[in-house]
Amino acid sequence: MRTYLSIVLIHLLGGMFLASCKHTSKEVQASNDSINVVFKDYGNAPAVLNIDEYSVSNTNFRTTLWTGEKLQVTLMSIPAGGEIGLELHPHTEQFLRIEEGVGKVMMGDTQDSLSFTQTVEKDFAVFVPAGKWHNIVNTGDKPLKLYSIYSPVEHAHGTVHKTYEESEAAEH
Repeated sequence: MRTYLSIVLIHLLGGMFLASCKHTSKEVQASNDSINVVFKDYGNAPAVLNIDEYSVSNTNFRTTLWTGEKLQVTLMSIPAGGEIGLELHPHTEQFLRIEEGVGKVMMGDTQDSLSFTQTVEKDFAVFVPAGKWHNIVNTGDKPLKLYSIYSPVEHAHGTVHKTYEESEAAEH
């Protein structure tokens, strides 16, 4: 009798454990499915965002996601064959992380001497020191999705550039 009760108890507890695991799994799945991506500049307020979801969902060339006093996060979507564009930030350091796609990073001390080149793809990070000329070209056949962190801030709060051409016009 004692063995029978133990088996029943183990079965019942095991069933409740499995039921709770299934419930938890559904909750996690539901929360993952219900990520609400709202493109706006969330800075300078506290924010917690799924940067991967935002980066991959962004279709604009540039979208500012968070602008603080000393730091800024932008999302970028570079079309196949497109580029960020050769640029120099004399006093700004930059971190870029590739979320989707394949590209080529080029950096150097002058715009005519980009001696550092590296192929990048998903999960690669690029560190651009202040004062370095740099560019990233999309060498793949789908958009290159990335996010960039600037310190100090590089773009005005709320900046959105739908295309490279729109970005170039705004810069000049």
